[in-house]
Amino acid sequence: MNSNEKTIEKFDKHVAHSYGRYSLAMKKGSGRRCVDESGKEYIDFGSGIGTNSLGYCDEKWADAVCTQVRTLQHNSNYYYTEVQAEFAERLCGIAGYSSVFFGNSGAEANECAIKVARKYSFDKYGKGRHNIITLVNSFHGRTIATLSATGQDVFHNYFFPFLEGFINVEANNIGDLKSKLDDTVCAVMLEYVQGEGGVNALEKDFVDAVYELCGPRDILVIADEVQTGVGRTGKFLAGDHFGRKADITTLAKGIAGGIPMGACLMNEKCSGVLTPGTHGSTFGGNPIACAGGLAVLDRLESEGFLDEITKKAEFIKTELEKCSEVVSVSGLGLMIGIQLKNKKAAEVARAALDKGLLLLTAKDKVRLLPPLTISYDELRAGLEILIGILEE
Repeated sequence: MNSNEKTIEKFDKHVAHSYGRYSLAMKKGSGRRCVDESGKEYIDFGSGIGTNSLGYCDEKWADAVCTQVRTLQHNSNYYYTEVQAEFAERLCGIAGYSSVFFGNSGAEANECAIKVARKYSFDKYGKGRHNIITLVNSFHGRTIATLSATGQDVFHNYFFPFLEGFINVEANNIGDLKSKLDDTVCAVMLEYVQGEGGVNALEKDFVDAVYELCGPRDILVIADEVQTGVGRTGKFLAGDHFGRKADITTLAKGIAGGIPMGACLMNEKCSGVLTPGTHGSTFGGNPIACAGGLAVLDRLESEGFLDEITKKAEFIKTELEKCSEVVSVSGLGLMIGIQLKNKKAAEVARAALDKGLLLLTAKDKVRLLPPLTISYDELRAGLEILIGILEE
């Protein structure tokens, strides 16, 4: 039995089987490549589902995290820390928000957004204005509240009863939105690109309609940018592509470069909604995560970095569109969905693994979320493997 198999056997014996895993036991990583326990190397086009935004063990990121580990690893949120203060200031500044609540994941960030929206409405209008509109095909997390918010029937099973107060509207259907936007609604929650739903970007007309209909009625807009935010689309927030700024924006995934963190950003009118005792998170704003987050912001704010993401995305799209098996390429920036003619996305991902390339899937599409730092040489090498499989 090789070391991969030993680890997998031990893992499967003791860890809950809540994921469909590939037979790969990862040992270490550097840059945009990782190595399994047998010594096989892989180019990573998935970055831990968009979480390793700077790749594996980026030197400056690792130095920042290790320095913080040796300084202060955790403190209660009864107290203040300079690193959290600095990260909050930097994050709010680059994103254009007044305040932030820190948690540990995208689901937690979305839970916070739901609570802020409902409390904002309750404080101002009283009971009865608590419904939140979400989109069909959306995905907002795996807690009971965020599963209830998720607009995919496949997730609505087993865990009954789900939380009331969520209304689904078809993405890009303005008429459906208008028909359901009544006086019981406190917020509309959307993903500018539905990642788990198939890497589909919303149409600008629909996004414009959301804001134009919600604004005059003081209905909040919540942008779930857990996957699209922190530079993934070539701008710090995907909403910038649409020229829109939500009242509340949630972030996670790549925000701290691989350390668990979620953030709920609030504009000025929402920033005073959370008061002592109304929300909390033991590990939220952890000093180590904040140090990692500062290193990520340093890289994103470096000259030309976001522009390079856009250029890399165009390069990938151009190469893929030359492939006869590719029907279409969707998404924004380095958040890419590939619709195939005949091959099954899951089978392509497994074949790529055998050839040293890590891919993701989303519904029937191959999904790419490479590290934002990936080089053109690595892109060429990975695309050569992927296109070779598609053209077999």
